[in-house]
Amino acid sequence: MSITFREAELDNGLKIIAEVDPGAHTAAAGFFVKAGTRDEVLTDMGVSHFLEHMMFKGTAKRSADNVNRDFDDLGASYNAYTSHEMTCFYGSVLPEKLSPFVTVLSDILRPALREEDFTAEKKVILEEIAMYRDHPFWTLYETATEKYYGNHALGYRVLGTDQSVTDMPIDRMRTYFDARYSADNTVLALAGQLDFDVLVAQITEQCGTWERTGASRDVAAPETHADTLIIRDAKVTRGYILMLCPGPSSQDEDRYAAMLLARVLGDADNSRLHWALVEPGIAEEAQASYEPRDGCGDYYVYASGDPERLPEIQRGINCEIEGLIDSLQSDDLERLRNTLATSVTLAGERPGGRMQRLGRYWTYLNQYMTLEDELAQIQGLTLDDLRAVAKRFPLKPRMIAQLLPEA
Repeated sequence: MSITFREAELDNGLKIIAEVDPGAHTAAAGFFVKAGTRDEVLTDMGVSHFLEHMMFKGTAKRSADNVNRDFDDLGASYNAYTSHEMTCFYGSVLPEKLSPFVTVLSDILRPALREEDFTAEKKVILEEIAMYRDHPFWTLYETATEKYYGNHALGYRVLGTDQSVTDMPIDRMRTYFDARYSADNTVLALAGQLDFDVLVAQITEQCGTWERTGASRDVAAPETHADTLIIRDAKVTRGYILMLCPGPSSQDEDRYAAMLLARVLGDADNSRLHWALVEPGIAEEAQASYEPRDGCGDYYVYASGDPERLPEIQRGINCEIEGLIDSLQSDDLERLRNTLATSVTLAGERPGGRMQRLGRYWTYLNQYMTLEDELAQIQGLTLDDLRAVAKRFPLKPRMIAQLLPEA
């Protein structure tokens, strides 16, 4: 039997969407909350990620130990993540375990937020911040995006800072939770072998009392800043460079062309940057990527190598960017269309991957696109499409940031 799309909306605005596949051997569920770093104020930077941790610290019905034990008893593969624009709580189970799994998952979406748990978890968050501080890429990326986006919350750090986390009181977390974790700001995505009508009835009983708040987000593209930045750090021995520039938004029809263009420039193993910089030994790594966001998007280029060769690496990156459009060939397009189509298809082979794709797509676009339709869009791309998106978003002006050893 073929996969069937189903959707429902509760009276409080909670949306439930599903791809029902009677032939699947597993089932998956995920709550997607449109709450991320972009929705924070400066003093509460990191509250979205902190809240992700607090969801697993217990509810009115379950202690933290019981939350983990109940998931484990169901054999669930579960996790959560926070980005600049959403927070997701998800997992996969055998089909007969989906109903009790959704029961536990929906329960943790209404956490107790006890002050003693909050105080203890601060230490965990601060340790995580310290861990990322030791990673050169994240040090460079977070500092560069802060300057690139200026005062806009897209430049905030997902984990927050030592100061913002240390100074954060639990009452402000509760206020943020009440505003953003509302029924009408949440999507429940389901995929796999499941009974949609039964699950909707279950969710209505368990989540029907969640409040509607009318939560919204300003999706106007923020002002960005082309600038240069040099960071010195005694702990690093290599040189690192990161370039940021505007790209299409998640809602932009050119997003697939932008994705392919970034891969032509900086895919891991077979790209312009790889052959120009990594293969001849000029750089140790060189890559490019495209990040679609709500109302805007970013390209970034990242490379590392001997600090003495960083000027040469930067010249090489600039050369490949400037010559990118003229160098595009039909073979590039065919290879990358097939590679991207394969990765999209692999992600959609299992219910867990389909659930993620379904939830993220709906959260950004509030609509459904079949995997087949998405593949058709990718396979239909032409060189003119890549040239057109490059004309609209020409990978400049660029924020250029470097991380170097202390002089």
